[in-house]
Amino acid sequence: MHTPETEALRRDAADPGHRHLFHIPPADGGRYPDTAYLAGNSLGLQPRATRDELLADLDAWQRLGVEGHLESERPWLPYHELLTAPAARLVGALPAETVVMNSLTVNLHLLMVSFYRPAGERTRIVIEDSAFPSDSYAVRSQARFHGLDPDTTVVRLKPRPGSDTLGTEDVLDFLAREGHTVALLMLGGVNYLTGELMDIPAITAAGRAAGAVVGWDLAHAAGNVPLALHDWDVDFAAWCSYKYLNSGPGALGGVFVHERHLGDPSIPRFEGWWSTEAATRFEMTPVSRPPATVEAWQISNPPIFAMGPVRTSLELFDSVGMPALRERSLRLTAFLEQLLDEVTPGRPLTVVTPRDPARRGCQLSVRIGVGSANELTKRLRHEHGVVADAREPDIVRFAPVPLYSTYHDCWRVAEALAATFDKEGS
Repeated sequence: MHTPETEALRRDAADPGHRHLFHIPPADGGRYPDTAYLAGNSLGLQPRATRDELLADLDAWQRLGVEGHLESERPWLPYHELLTAPAARLVGALPAETVVMNSLTVNLHLLMVSFYRPAGERTRIVIEDSAFPSDSYAVRSQARFHGLDPDTTVVRLKPRPGSDTLGTEDVLDFLAREGHTVALLMLGGVNYLTGELMDIPAITAAGRAAGAVVGWDLAHAAGNVPLALHDWDVDFAAWCSYKYLNSGPGALGGVFVHERHLGDPSIPRFEGWWSTEAATRFEMTPVSRPPATVEAWQISNPPIFAMGPVRTSLELFDSVGMPALRERSLRLTAFLEQLLDEVTPGRPLTVVTPRDPARRGCQLSVRIGVGSANELTKRLRHEHGVVADAREPDIVRFAPVPLYSTYHDCWRVAEALAATFDKEGS
């Protein structure tokens, strides 16, 4: 008998993804042994290769002590360079424009030191109203740092009435009207709340044409959608690697600075030991000689054991390739959308993510009309073995990640939602 579940299993057999490369958590409820894990937009799962490769770096420390800087299998002194080329390929950049360092908000602050330079009437910072809170805190503190009032300096763009998402046209209209007042435009490439993928090249072009610097927070875009930061002429970008890049909680982030800014001595930067040319680092001179690459934005020596999982993950993305992942993502997300379309009518559930596949990544956000998002995700987990992500008060986010999620996972989501709300109403 052909059922939605057998259709999901059929699709998994024909389009299996790379689930075998990851540890899938055991279910904490329901009738299946493994979790249907759709929270990779919050924290990605652990690749099976991560543990052994991290232990190999720890073993080098045990065996070699300080000599591991030069003599380990992966020497620590240039270790960060192992991540540069694959990170650049992931975001569509040149190696000289790309570096893995620090965490996301630290990197955004370091970049705003360089690229938020208010002057005259051009003082405003533009973000989306539904920006992740840390971005809001960061830009407000930058405004205060420059002696400006964050309440008037920070502009929060809202969707037009009746829409759940901020459209590209909304951003372009604002820039056409008020772009002359904007010093920095810094939006999320994929909105964390709604899953909307912004038109990065169109918005970047409009922002730069208006005379603003354009930066992007790619926390929910890197590893989720194909990017071409160099060709799109983005000024700067930063991303984390614990979501779609599966590098572990609090993992190191990445930075992009367009090559037109590299080596420009007029750009202010904070500096430290790793900001100077590698060849002169151990001369211990008091004045930095920064390279004409994004590595000039580095400050401290890299944390090797934090870099290891990022390197492992980037190698995995290199082997699979973003084009193939994006194609599978489109298929998986469309299947989940189809299933949700069958269970949302008659229940207090509304998908708020754009229906156009070109305007979203692999996340579908569902607004619930009764109860709290947190309570719903607890029930999904403990009663059905489905792990999703809550954003209070009323948004539950489901991310069918193409590397390890399955069509059967998507079916389990729909079944769990239907069962939960039918039970709630019975």
